[in-house]
Amino acid sequence: MSDLQRLVGERLKIARIALKLTQEQLAEKTGKEGVSKSRISDIERGRINISLKTLDLLMNTLEISPTELFNFQRLSNAKDIGEKHIMIDIHKYTLMERDLDEVKYVIKTTKNFLDIIDTKNKK
Repeated sequence: MSDLQRLVGERLKIARIALKLTQEQLAEKTGKEGVSKSRISDIERGRINISLKTLDLLMNTLEISPTELFNFQRLSNAKDIGEKHIMIDIHKYTLMERDLDEVKYVIKTTKNFLDIIDTKNKK
C-alpha cells in the first residue's frame, strides 16, 4: 500500500463523512457506473489502487475538487487520524513543497523541541 493511496483514501473518507454519507449511501450515489461499498471501504483504507476514472467519479459524487482532495495539510487536524504513519506522511508531503532551507529549519526546530521534551521527561 502506498502512502499516497492511504492519504487519498483518508481525504475521500473525510469528504464522505462531512456529507454525512455512509459508504453504502456513497456507493448508491455513484450511479450506474457505480463503485461498490466494499470497494469504497478498500479505497478509504488505501488498500487498492484506483483508476483516475474512479477517482474522478468519487470526487464528483462527493463534490470536491482536486485541490481539496490533495490538500493533505487539512488531514493533520482531523480528529479521527490516529495512525502515526499517516501523520508522518502528511508532514512529509507538506515539507516536499517547501524550500530546502525551510525543511532544514523545520528539522532543526523539531529536534530542539523533542530534546526539550526528553529532558523534561527525564526529570
